[in-house]
Amino acid sequence: MTVLGIDTSLRSTGFGVLAVEGSRLRAVEMGTIKNAQKVSLSGCLRNIHSTVASLIEKHRPDVLAIESVIYGKNAGTMLVLGEARGAVLVAAADAGVPVYEYEPRRMKMAVCGNGMAEKVQIQRMIKTLLSLPELPQNDAADALGLAITHVHTNSVLNVKEPI
Repeated sequence: MTVLGIDTSLRSTGFGVLAVEGSRLRAVEMGTIKNAQKVSLSGCLRNIHSTVASLIEKHRPDVLAIESVIYGKNAGTMLVLGEARGAVLVAAADAGVPVYEYEPRRMKMAVCGNGMAEKVQIQRMIKTLLSLPELPQNDAADALGLAITHVHTNSVLNVKEPI
């Protein structure tokens, strides 16, 4: 099974491709989709969509794991995050890839055993779990964490339905 994890953000969307080989997990590719401050909202959304579509075409994931919508105090920020998330969801829908969403706390619990884990703790655990040579960038680590959460959730509970 191949899982594409996405940690959405307008300016720095993390992605991680995880190969599941029996009980072994292997990071195939990871990184961030960067959008400079000077790029318009529509330009950022186009870049996120096209990059995710390219990742899907390249890796042919069986599923996509994404962070669920979180609540924040700034409605404008939440709206933009939702738009970025929408660009990812459309890319997955266009390719027929089922999407599963996970709350940040659930991902932190699955990866670190602590739903309140800090970014650096997630990075360290991802490095250890996937035997990476160095700490992954924090958005990429979160994306890989979402992919790992999907694998653990569906292998143990097998109750999650795609969105």
